[in-house]
This record gives sequence, structure tokens and C-alpha cells, in this order.
Amino acid sequence: MQTQSSTATAVAHPWLAVVAVALATFSVVTTEMLPVGLLTPIAHDLGTSTGNAGLLISVPALLAALFAPLVVIAAGGINRRYILCVLLALLAAANAASAWAPTMQWMLAARLLVGLCMGGIWAIAGGLAVRLVCAQRVGLATSIIFGGVAAASVLGVPLSAWVGEMFGWRKAFVGMALLSTAVLLLQLAVIPPLPVSASVQLRHFAQQLRNRRVQRGLVLTLLLVAGHFAAFTFVRPLLELVSGVSATWIGALLLAYGVAGVGGNFLVGVLAPHNVSATVTAIAAGLLATAVLFLCIGDTPIMGGALLLLWGLAYGGVSVGLMTWMMQAAPRAVEVNSALYVGVFNTGIALGAWGGGRVLDQLGLSGTLWATSLLAAAALLLCAISIDRRGHPEADDGD
Repeated sequence: MQTQSSTATAVAHPWLAVVAVALATFSVVTTEMLPVGLLTPIAHDLGTSTGNAGLLISVPALLAALFAPLVVIAAGGINRRYILCVLLALLAAANAASAWAPTMQWMLAARLLVGLCMGGIWAIAGGLAVRLVCAQRVGLATSIIFGGVAAASVLGVPLSAWVGEMFGWRKAFVGMALLSTAVLLLQLAVIPPLPVSASVQLRHFAQQLRNRRVQRGLVLTLLLVAGHFAAFTFVRPLLELVSGVSATWIGALLLAYGVAGVGGNFLVGVLAPHNVSATVTAIAAGLLATAVLFLCIGDTPIMGGALLLLWGLAYGGVSVGLMTWMMQAAPRAVEVNSALYVGVFNTGIALGAWGGGRVLDQLGLSGTLWATSLLAAAALLLCAISIDRRGHPEADDGD
């Protein structure tokens, strides 16, 4: 079953166009992650609890999960270039609205718009590599496009924390509004018209959801992402209150986390195509070890900082590793599985951030680490039963 929209389009500067799409995914995911490193000052200025401020992560993520498959279906024959440009314009507006939000309600309204942009941009971008480059380069182009997601996931938080520390949290949103506008202008300059000759239908999603390899990939995505965000949404209070890290060091530590995450992203990008199950198993083990060690020995600034680096190394490969799993599970249905993956990934963010907030308010910060441990352990168990003798996801009957 082939659900790609069309064959490759003639592109004057194909790799510049691929980079432009990667920057779009980077912009939207950085916007999604922005409140994580700024949660404490945002909650203080808007007069809400840290747990409730976690809604700024979970609400847009939940909407993105709903919109990802809907946008792929609703887009139909609409030129993909137009969709990306409109969504980037809306993203810039949402960031500007967040920067000037006077109340928590206003902030949540702006984040609703972010959710729409997230679901749409992720879903459309995932299937564009085949439209922009020749068939032999589709794998590399797809890696670059999803590399924007990985880079944002690991760099968005430390960059926002640093800007917030230096200039205030509102300036971080102003910066993202400007970046989104710049990416929009780049899209207009280098991405060609992308008409479509075929559209995805609901039955294509139903067909892929019957694929056991896809099912297990989606469950692993939910467990690992929800487990990560159950604790990482509150990484700033975790470092300050559990590890005793001074507020002036938070930005630097999160930047180091981001560098470790980029290293993990490249490492997984090399390893996953050869043995994706073993790679995802190692990621799950790394997240489990980080949470358990934080509970046991993470009560000093040095150990808290060291464990944060391990955390970044483990989580940095999540998006690349899991997307590789999904592509290997059904290589002829990349657009459909990209939308499913994006939907479940953002559901994991929403459930992790929301559930972590509830656990935090009831059990404290140690409770969020226990939640991460349990979910990572469940993912590790699922990996163990999903590997065939070749080290690949257990085989299915077909795409």
C-alpha cells in the first residue's frame, strides 16, 4: 500500500528545501518545549501552581495528537507548500500572543493555537522528503527533517532557559516569534509548489493499526515519551529542590543536557538502521537508569548535573530511534505512519506532562521520578518481547 502524495518534484535547491522543512519542525517543537525551562517564572508571573503550569505542555501536545492524522486526511489535494506557510504564520502569531499573555487563560489560548501548528507541521513534514529529493536520498532527507524534531527536543529547553534567565521568559517567546517568521520567509523562497495527486484516507490508518510492528512501535513511543515528560517537565524544580542546584546554573546545565542529547541523536541515527530493537532497548534502559539513580544519588549538585547529562544522552535518540522503528515496520506507508507516530508522540507528551503535574502536586518531585521509572521499565519489557532472532522488531504479515 503506497500512500505517498506524489513523486519527487523538480526542486532548484533540494537540500536547502529539506533544511527549510527541518527548520519548520525545529521551530514548532522548540515552541512546544519552550515552557519547560521557564515553568517556575511563568507560574509565578501568571499566579498559578507549578503543577498547573504543566498544562502549557500537555494542552498543545494533546491537540497536536488529535490534529496530526486529521490534517493529513483533511489536506487532501491542497498544495503542501501553502499548508506549511499558513501554519508557520500561525505559529509566529501564537508565540507573540504568549509573549504578551497577561493571564494563565490567555496563555493557554495561545498554546491551543500552538497545538494546531504542531500537529499540522509534523504530519505534513514527515512525508515531504520523497517530494524534494531523488529516491536514493530519501532516507537522508527524512533523517534531516526529523533531526529538526530531535534538535528541538534537546536544545529547545536549554535555549529557552538561558534566554529566560538573561532577558525574562517573555523575551524567549518573542525570539521564537521572530524565528518562526524567518523560517516562513525561507519556506517561501526555497520550497517549490507541492501539489498532490493522491490523498490519504481513513482506511489507510485502520490498515496500519492492524500491523503488529506498528502497534508495538506506537506503544513504545507512548511509554518512553510519557515517562520522560512525567519528570522532565519539572526538571527545573527537580534540579533546584532535589539536587540543590543554584538558579544561576540551570541554563548552563540544560545547555549541557542539550549537547548530550544531540550526541545521543547522532549515535542513535547511526545505530538504529542496523538494529533498531537493540537501540530502542538501550534508550529505555538509559531512561530507567537515570530516574532510579536520581532517586538514589541525585541529591547533590554534582550528581544532579551528571545524571542530567545521562538523561540527555538517552532521550536525545528517542525521536530518531522510534521513527526508524516505524519506518522499518511499514516502509511503504511512511506518510500514514508519520501521522500516527506524531499523534502518539504528542499524546505521550500530554499525558506525561499532565500526569507528572498531578503526581507532583500529590507526591512531590520524587513521585515524578518513580512514574518515569515505571514507564521506562514497561518499555524495556516490551522491547524484550518484540525482538526476533535477527535483532529486528518481530515480523508481521506485511505493510
